[in-house]
Amino acid sequence: MRKRSIKNIRINSEVQRELGNIIRGEVKDPRISPMTTVVATEVTPDLKYCRAYISVLGDEETAENTMAGLKSAVGYIRSRLAQSINLRNTPEITFVLDQSIEYGVRLTRLIDDVAAEIPEDKTPEESGAENEGGEEDEDGESED
Repeated sequence: MRKRSIKNIRINSEVQRELGNIIRGEVKDPRISPMTTVVATEVTPDLKYCRAYISVLGDEETAENTMAGLKSAVGYIRSRLAQSINLRNTPEITFVLDQSIEYGVRLTRLIDDVAAEIPEDKTPEESGAENEGGEEDEDGESED
């Protein structure tokens, strides 16, 4: 089975959905934040290993505690995954903290800050941008 085959894509989405359900509803570790999301999963074509990308809403301490809780519960999560999905092999799960959502929010905030600093009352013509066409230069002569 190739890495991007239809079967592998289906398995990835099913494992992602089931991991989300297990983490949200069945794991009772108090270190795991209730705002934990399984963003993506990558199951190897031989179904031996799975990398699960986890996003945690909150500060860094909350994310670290959640990752520690997930790593300690990985055996239970894997056994529940084996019960809910009928695969030839139940993959060994590795949890990876995915910070792309926080990164995107931070970039959006930076863009908004820069956009707020730019005065909105100036149009591009007023700000010194040159226009095409037969405008007069500084000497009053046409550039044609």
